[in-house]
Amino acid sequence: MRSKSIELKQEPEKAILIGAELRNTETLLTLDESLDELDRLSNTAGLKVVGRITQKLHQIDPATYIGSGKVAEVLTLVQSSQANVVVFDDELSPRHQRELEKMLGERVKLLDRSALILDIFAQHAHTHEGALQVELAQYEYRLPRLTRQWTHLARQAGGGGARGGAGGVGLRGPGETQLEIDQREIGLKISKLKHEIEQVRRQRQIHRNKRKKAGVPLISLVGYTNAGKSTLLQALTGANTYIADQLFATLDPVTRMSQLPSGRSVLFSDTVGFIQKLPTSLILAFRATLEEINEATILLHVVDMSHPNALEHIETVEDTLAEIEIPNNVRRLLVWNKADLASSSVPPRLLKQQVEYDDEVVISAQSSWGIPTLLEKVETTLLQSAYSVRLLIPYSEGHLTSELFAGATVVHSEHIAEGTLISVHLPLNLYQKYAIYQYLEKEV
Repeated sequence: MRSKSIELKQEPEKAILIGAELRNTETLLTLDESLDELDRLSNTAGLKVVGRITQKLHQIDPATYIGSGKVAEVLTLVQSSQANVVVFDDELSPRHQRELEKMLGERVKLLDRSALILDIFAQHAHTHEGALQVELAQYEYRLPRLTRQWTHLARQAGGGGARGGAGGVGLRGPGETQLEIDQREIGLKISKLKHEIEQVRRQRQIHRNKRKKAGVPLISLVGYTNAGKSTLLQALTGANTYIADQLFATLDPVTRMSQLPSGRSVLFSDTVGFIQKLPTSLILAFRATLEEINEATILLHVVDMSHPNALEHIETVEDTLAEIEIPNNVRRLLVWNKADLASSSVPPRLLKQQVEYDDEVVISAQSSWGIPTLLEKVETTLLQSAYSVRLLIPYSEGHLTSELFAGATVVHSEHIAEGTLISVHLPLNLYQKYAIYQYLEKEV
């Protein structure tokens, strides 16, 4: 008789969420909305949320963030619910971390929103580049917080803790404490990771230069996490990308070639989703990846129009784009996605302070409804930033004609004695390249 192997599923850790709101302070999301998002983040990280506590503050307590009385309330809920993880919705200072760990005790793991997002990124980084970037962000976050509460980092990219192991202690210098040794080792690891990421950045720049030379426009998809960018990339290009209804389902960038209605080739690139209170260390660590957005001809800002906080999501994304210094003059299309889930087919009206978009379109990436209209708007937007010229390409330079059909919008072509006469819309980089072939009618 064949024996059946029994797979025992590990019970998820139970978590209590803590949210604090400063009085007379404007925030994009309400306290409850922000905690709802933290709940989804916790689920994505594999935690089971069993309770939440909120606090309205006149000022942040310098020792415990929420005050000792509220910490006692947290402890009571932790004990009654048998929770072993406490997650704060805001980033805690090193002092807050130390004081709270003392009060909560050895059994309770303390995380803040930044640490939770880092943990999710570590689980979802599947490429060498993604693992490097996550590891850098983790170490930079960890350096000022060297305490006992770092067992959650064991799941980081690469498996089994930091690459090379964080426990290898070097020679102790005169009067050097264990903390100083750990700080020095982490500092060395950070320097090494930054060097490796710089090499990745240079390699990406080589690829970008080749793309520029070929004249193929890059269309970058940006948006709040879970807005449907990966589903849209699949609808536009047929790309086999991982899709799930969870925050940060995909992390590593994906770029795929596709064609517009005219037959012109373009590249569509998906990038990591943004979120409110995104850790600065993550933005800095992923700069090499986010530089792809800087090179884009058009940004497709994808928004989940069925989400009640769609306008706030737009503002968060635009704030992050400003933080990574995306030029305001880059053309933007606003793509209202998930129309099939929205209560109304009319998208919400944009706030006055939000960025002006060249155009907007309503779609459902899941069903591919509206995709043809989106592609037409992409083509129209490309034409608006192009030069309309007539070129005479000698027959001896036939490869240039093929390049034009692939990388530009050809309106008309005909063969004359001297070569191929082409009426075409050229992007700036190709316009400069083909300037010597510009055809001028001879005066009679």
